[in-house]
Amino acid sequence: MDPLSTLWETFFDWDAMREALPEMLTVGLPNTLILAVSAALLGSVLGMLLAVAGISRTRWLRWPARVYTDVFRGLPAAATILLIGVGLAPLGMQVWGPNPYPLGVLALSLIAAAYIGEIFRAGIQSVEAAQLEGARALGFSWGEAMRLVIVPQGVRRVLPAWVNQLIALIKDSSLVYFLGLVASQRELFRIGQDYAATTGNESALLLAGLFYLLLTVPLTHAVNWIDRRLRQGRPVAAPDLDVELDPAGAPAPTGKDPR
Repeated sequence: MDPLSTLWETFFDWDAMREALPEMLTVGLPNTLILAVSAALLGSVLGMLLAVAGISRTRWLRWPARVYTDVFRGLPAAATILLIGVGLAPLGMQVWGPNPYPLGVLALSLIAAAYIGEIFRAGIQSVEAAQLEGARALGFSWGEAMRLVIVPQGVRRVLPAWVNQLIALIKDSSLVYFLGLVASQRELFRIGQDYAATTGNESALLLAGLFYLLLTVPLTHAVNWIDRRLRQGRPVAAPDLDVELDPAGAPAPTGKDPR
């Protein structure tokens, strides 16, 4: 058989795609977004704690944060998901019953926290030291200066990198299928895999890949747009002073406040 014909029949069977499309829209897509967004939010909270601990002068805060970051960045995502999903399964049974979905969110959150923590740490450390000194001179405590002055600027500077991490989480959500999700909890990749196993045709997996592209490509362009806006800054209009000159060239009073 012609290789091109085999490739076309294996991955571009429109009837197989049409059969899998409704379930991907109603089940797979919402679950993928829930997994990714939940992990991004929880990972951001934990990542901020890791970032602050990582720049702390206190050793018992700094070293555990660094060890956590090294471990969860060094382990493959699949291994971490299996360790959390299987290792904490007895505890999960006692808390929410035989439902691996929360453990999948927890595993993705712990992975994301290691990366997001480094992103936030880099952003915080990129803020000039004079900003902190100025805030302290105005009477802010160290915590208030960090919360109101330093952290907002640092987060704003690394926003494109944070969105890149969200893109990675959308793709990593496909690994949660290792935990054996029930039918209503399956994400895009798992649904495509199930249809491929049932029909013997891989077109549903290709359709799942197209869904991932539809999610990640707009976010990639959004990252580029955000990065470009942050680099250029906002245009500032020149103030209209409304000052007239007398014949000698000196400013003449106009009866209006030049401010």
